Amino acid sequence: MKDQKRKAFSYGQWGETLACLYLRVKGYHILKRNLRHPLGEIDILAKRRNQLCFIEVKSRKNRSDALSALSLHQQKRQINAAKAFLSGNPRYSTCDIRFDLIAIAPWHWPEHIENAWCEGK
Repeated sequence: MKDQKRKAFSYGQWGETLACLYLRVKGYHILKRNLRHPLGEIDILAKRRNQLCFIEVKSRKNRSDALSALSLHQQKRQINAAKAFLSGNPRYSTCDIRFDLIAIAPWHWPEHIENAWCEGK
């Protein structure tokens, strides 16, 4: 079982690296990777123009599994982690905030879904 977890972790890390390369090609500046906070974790924090993007990367064996892998609970944790990050980094207070998803699957281009979810009121 440990070997399966290690493979899944490595595949996830590879997916995040691929997502970062993809974002750079699209003109994003990668600010941080694996931003951890007790309230949640942000896979990639990127900025392009005035958009600050909190990006979740899902790497799966097929595209449909990757696209459906983000739960409501994970979305809420990302929103809370983003709030915590923003409260400690006032220089980003004028940026437009966005939550994105990048789906990674073998033999497919990464699929970048901008505004994949938003903060519920």
